[in-house]
Amino acid sequence: MADHFDVTEQEIAAAKKPHDIFISNLIMNHILLFTGFAAFGQSYIKFMIVVPIISIATLSYTFYRAANVKRADSEFVYIHWQISRRWSKLFAIALTLLATVSFLGWLANQQLGLMKEAVYALIGGLGILPTLVTVLVLIVIESDSLHHARMGTLPKWAQRRFLGLDDDGN
Repeated sequence: MADHFDVTEQEIAAAKKPHDIFISNLIMNHILLFTGFAAFGQSYIKFMIVVPIISIATLSYTFYRAANVKRADSEFVYIHWQISRRWSKLFAIALTLLATVSFLGWLANQQLGLMKEAVYALIGGLGILPTLVTVLVLIVIESDSLHHARMGTLPKWAQRRFLGLDDDGN
C-alpha cells in the first residue's frame, strides 16, 4: 500500500500534472489519434507523423520538468515527477524499438529486396505489437500513479527509491 502524506491542494494539483500529461499522450495521441489516422486510409497516412511529434514533445517536456523540479519546494511533487519520468523512459525505449525495427524493415526492403508483406509482418510483430502492449500496460500503471497523486500518497516502491524508507517506514 501507500502512506498518506500531509500535502496541500496545490501540491496535489502539481503532483497530478505529470501523470495527466503522460496518460493524455498515451490515450489521446497513441490510441485515439493514431487509430483515427489509420482508419481513414491511405489519404491520411501522411498525417501519422503528428503522432511521434506530439509524443516526442510531451516526453521531452516530462524529462525537462522532472530534471528541473526542485525537491526542496515539495518532495511529494518532486517524487511524482520522477515517477512519471520513470515510465516515460520505458515508453521512450519502446518507441525507439519501434523506430529501429521500422528502419531495419525499410532497409531490408530497399537494400535486400525483402517482400513488402514480410516487412509489414516484421514491423507489426516486432515493433507495433510490443509498443501497443507497452501503451496499454502504461495506461494502467499511470492511472494508479494518478490515483496516488489525487489521494496524497506515494507507492511503496517510490518511498523506498526516493525517500530511502524501508517497508516499516524507517
